[in-house]
Amino acid sequence: MQLRHLLLCSVFIFFVLYAPQPLLGLFASHFSVSPAAAGSLMTATMLPLAIAPLVYGLFLAKRNPLTILKFAMFILAISCIAFTYVPSFKLLLLVRFIQGITLPAALTAMTSYIGVTYQADELQRNMTLYIGSTIVGGYFGRMLAALFTDFLSWQSFYYVIALGLIIFAITIPKASKGANIHAAKSPLLYLKQLKDPLVLKLYGAVFCMFFCFAALLNYLPFILQDSFAITNTRDIGLVYSGYLLGALASIATPWLLRKSLTPWRLLTWVFVFYSLTMVLLMSQQLLLFFIAFTGFCGAMFVIHSSAAPLVNKISSAPASVTNGGYVSFYYSGGALGSLLPGLVYQQHGQVAFMTVLLLVCLVGFSLVYLAGKKTIRG
Repeated sequence: MQLRHLLLCSVFIFFVLYAPQPLLGLFASHFSVSPAAAGSLMTATMLPLAIAPLVYGLFLAKRNPLTILKFAMFILAISCIAFTYVPSFKLLLLVRFIQGITLPAALTAMTSYIGVTYQADELQRNMTLYIGSTIVGGYFGRMLAALFTDFLSWQSFYYVIALGLIIFAITIPKASKGANIHAAKSPLLYLKQLKDPLVLKLYGAVFCMFFCFAALLNYLPFILQDSFAITNTRDIGLVYSGYLLGALASIATPWLLRKSLTPWRLLTWVFVFYSLTMVLLMSQQLLLFFIAFTGFCGAMFVIHSSAAPLVNKISSAPASVTNGGYVSFYYSGGALGSLLPGLVYQQHGQVAFMTVLLLVCLVGFSLVYLAGKKTIRG
């Protein structure tokens, strides 16, 4: 399978995950639910995303990831159509939960395919490109959902997503036997190999990183509405441009890694910057908030595009299990971040909300700092 094709699949898969996010205010109004309840549309997807990947990692260890990817994309296409027709908020949650069960199969399949197909510098470069595709999917999933809602209807974008998923799934080449992931025989051995303290520290830092990111991106429409009186879905979509501008920082990740003594050193300093942006995001000035939001997104993407290839290098577990664990910790953070800080926001507002995110971020900083010190001593 050509990498370009895989990246296009990734973009549409991430459309599915993030399209509801700028519409949470609309869903809250339409179904008469609270911001935290509306935010549970993301939690309903990220919770199974957090639990399922390790299982899928073990499952994929004996199966061709491209076959799994094709079936997952067909299921996601059907779920997108179903999402547009459900009449109640509870059924919306159910469809999102089904998407959450399906998405980790696709994500683990893609990262595993890259992990076993490429080596060394090529692995770093192609994993960075893959992460770039998730950024594109995340940005345009949010932006296009907002624009389609403003000019047509929110349902219309879901029809586009479903069509794209079907087209790209059909064109995935037939899996060859040689493309299977070969791994050890015992699943318990895979899990045992994941007990490496460096791997677990990195997983923990990734958990903290995405907890903060999912929280802010989830409740951004409500912050814009309450603090800056921005209610139009198109204008909310435009604020997400800071996401794309920040994402450009990930392009510089390979260069930053070459300039850093170790990847751990880079991660430590980027976590410091990530923390500083959260302080600035307490601002009530829209321009400063937007600049801080752009830096916040940039820091997250540099952490992500550094950590994903690093875990493949330091883990002795099979690629499918290593990446399954990474995705699991990543979306565990997202699942909790998309719900718990929302309860703080509802009760205490923007500053308290950002303070919670700052404290979680500092935990992530501590983990990479300690891992870096241990690596240097080793």
